[in-house]
Amino acid sequence: MQKKARAIVQTGPRALEPREFPVPDIDDESGLLRVEACGICGSDVEQYTGTIPVRWPLIPGHEPLGIIEKIGDRAAKRWGVNVGDRVAVETLIPCGHCRACIEGRYQVCRGRGGMFGYAYVPLARPPALWGAYAEIMYLDPFSIVHPVRKDIPASIAVMFNPLGAGFRWAVELPDTGPGDTVLILGPGQRGLASVIAARAAGADTIIVTGLARDAKKLALARRLGADHTIDVESEDVRRRVAELTGGRGADVVVEVSSYSTQPVAESLYLVATGGRIVLAGVKGFKEVPSFVSDLIVVKEVTIRGAFGVTSASYRSAIRLIESGKVDLEAMHTHDFALGEAELAIQTLAGEGPGEASIHSCLIPDRG
Repeated sequence: MQKKARAIVQTGPRALEPREFPVPDIDDESGLLRVEACGICGSDVEQYTGTIPVRWPLIPGHEPLGIIEKIGDRAAKRWGVNVGDRVAVETLIPCGHCRACIEGRYQVCRGRGGMFGYAYVPLARPPALWGAYAEIMYLDPFSIVHPVRKDIPASIAVMFNPLGAGFRWAVELPDTGPGDTVLILGPGQRGLASVIAARAAGADTIIVTGLARDAKKLALARRLGADHTIDVESEDVRRRVAELTGGRGADVVVEVSSYSTQPVAESLYLVATGGRIVLAGVKGFKEVPSFVSDLIVVKEVTIRGAFGVTSASYRSAIRLIESGKVDLEAMHTHDFALGEAELAIQTLAGEGPGEASIHSCLIPDRG
């Protein structure tokens, strides 16, 4: 009898259901991953609510960490891994031949028909197991995987994804280095990851903003390396940033707040002349009121959009995790069983019982 794998399927907005799928055969170019953990992030919430356009039904889960269950000979040689090895799997699966891929920008590859990656491929495309809310996940020949040490707890090792985002958004894109003042707008999972990354890159001063309800996250930001935090509801952010920077403003502003458009417009007042702004927080495709473009001109500001993570930033994240130098346990708040996927998403969104999570993950082996 063919083996089956349990998975959670999304059939529409706020509609998840458990199913079983046959464990597929593979060829020489592909593999199978036994999922140890799948991280939960803000885009899981957006996919769950229907904000992100996807083709249902599908298996969610785009932050997979697991053990190679089966692998083709060519895939093993190409990836440098074999059965029994632990790997982190990148979300996006590039085509390898489009202009973006050839130019080294595979995170915006559209050569396989729109964005192609784990959690975004419908069940209709064989072998269906294209998401990490599952016991077994298919490894496409064009997948990008990174070896990870097995002695690190899965719930910590799976942080490779948010930390990778921190390294790309707060370091790689704005070229952050020693002497820079970095202002991070938003103390969520990616904001905290940006603190860790900016500190690792040698930033001189790190400032994080948040709301009154983010008091615990702001305290955690200070624990993880932020020098100053600002409650935007009780403090004048422009004045406070000016005080902390001697009137210059921040060399780097990383905007990672969710849905609110106000921080995007405000970033132009907070950045230093000649500074860099990275926009990474999605807003549900809303327009940004009060966006004064002349500030970009007169201050000669560079603005970069951030979509996805590069292999270099993932590698930086994994090195940091394996170093044990940062108290990442303080950032991890919840583990959920596979059958608790909906609760996991709602908890991150602040809709579930108890306190909202900061970093959480699904652990399929928990039941």
